[in-house]
Amino acid sequence: MSAQQKAATEIVAIAVDPRDQLQRMVDRVQRESGRAPDFPFLSDPGHRVINRYGLYNENSTRPVPHPTTLIIDKAGVVRWKVVETDYRVRPTNEQILAALAEVERGG
Repeated sequence: MSAQQKAATEIVAIAVDPRDQLQRMVDRVQRESGRAPDFPFLSDPGHRVINRYGLYNENSTRPVPHPTTLIIDKAGVVRWKVVETDYRVRPTNEQILAALAEVERGG
């Protein structure tokens, strides 16, 4: 990620889990990788944000969103998104960086 992208980009993780469960997730990531994530994990137990973007998984046995990666500009417009049904499938860092570069170019 370029210095310009770092200055213009904010990464957040949003989940329906309560804060204490999110903290356990952060702790697990730190144990497994040797460092804590350098972005916040936000709790959305009422799934207001998740519903705003139409990500609620109605076929799930519990209220979980579809695993999603979004690039949202400062005006709140979604410029890029990947929505999956399988939580194990996520875009790579390279795919996200390429999408950020494309959005930066005005694409």
